[in-house]
Amino acid sequence: METSTGTINETSIRYSGWRIVAVCFLVATFGWAFGFYGQSVYLAELHRIYGWPTSLISTATTFFYLSGALLVVFVSEAVRRFGPRNCLLAGVFTMAAAAALIGQVKAPWQLYAVNALLAFGWAGTSLGIITNTLGLWFDNKRGMAISLALNGASCGGIIGVPLMVAAIGSFGFSRAMVAAAIVGVVVLLPVIVMLVGFPPGCTAAAATPVLVDASPTRIRARAFRDPAFLSVSIAFALVLFAQVGFIVHLISFLDPLIGRERAAVAVALMTAMAVAGRVLFSTVIDRLNQRLASAISFVSQAVALIVIINLQNDIALMAACALFGFSVGNLITLPALIVQREFDPRLFGVLVSLITGINQITYAFGPGVVGLLRDASGSYSLPFYGCIGLELAAAALIMVHGIRARS
Repeated sequence: METSTGTINETSIRYSGWRIVAVCFLVATFGWAFGFYGQSVYLAELHRIYGWPTSLISTATTFFYLSGALLVVFVSEAVRRFGPRNCLLAGVFTMAAAAALIGQVKAPWQLYAVNALLAFGWAGTSLGIITNTLGLWFDNKRGMAISLALNGASCGGIIGVPLMVAAIGSFGFSRAMVAAAIVGVVVLLPVIVMLVGFPPGCTAAAATPVLVDASPTRIRARAFRDPAFLSVSIAFALVLFAQVGFIVHLISFLDPLIGRERAAVAVALMTAMAVAGRVLFSTVIDRLNQRLASAISFVSQAVALIVIINLQNDIALMAACALFGFSVGNLITLPALIVQREFDPRLFGVLVSLITGINQITYAFGPGVVGLLRDASGSYSLPFYGCIGLELAAAALIMVHGIRARS
């Protein structure tokens, strides 16, 4: 594939890659609205309609995350074999079908079956497919491209979920989910068909560069023996475990302190800061020491958690939520950029998919573990201090290898 070092100017607004960024933004909005943030909506509605135990429904959510994590590992191979357009089309169609079906669920076993289908859609609309797709169009501006596209993830929560909830209130759960799925298909499928072709310098037979002497299975096996890869994957797995566990329990923690309305404002502020942080970082992220930027982000979240645990002042809690949120979006972008900088570029798709799968498997257990520790200790102090420990350990791990590499 050609890069900006050859005949392609990735900084030009006319470069076709920026149209792919727009497509990936829309795909991320759709994927996170139905796949990630939508899970909280499904839990509330199914509990309200059928009275099923929260533990049963949330276990199905964990099943969704784990199934999706296993599938996302193989996204790079799917992109190489079928091309980015076909993979995106399959992801959107599958996600829409699962979203429509989840409104028709009548029995617990059906919920698990639909979550399995939803996992396929998540693998085809989330981080793995987006980074693999943009990796085919961008080299020097890959960080900016991925950061801008993944703002769609935040829009999925800010715009997609409120619209879904409003539709459910007007039309009922079943009809609203069918209508939302149809809207998603009608909007996204034509956009993908019209705008996503083959990357510069690629053909249908060679949609992504790979090593001719190493299969994806062998690449993954080597990665698990590589200290550089392990330092990145373990560090981000620890941080995302802490981050997801904290965010899921944030309203429950803040509600008795500042009330449900202000707690909701704190979550909205954190989400808005995640967008602001990702946009600001996108302009410089390709020129930063990305391991150092990661470590600073980890420490900033730890500082925010210390403030949240120990101060009861409304303003301090809001400010701490904003500080925590500033790095939330970048923590799903930085692993791909470190892989791009430190590893053979032909390994990018396989390694990013592998890290994404490892992270998702890990953070799937975050909310459950935080909840168990909270119940066992009687407060959120113990689990949140545990999250602080994970953040600081990750900061040390990712910088130790960076120092050794420079030495």
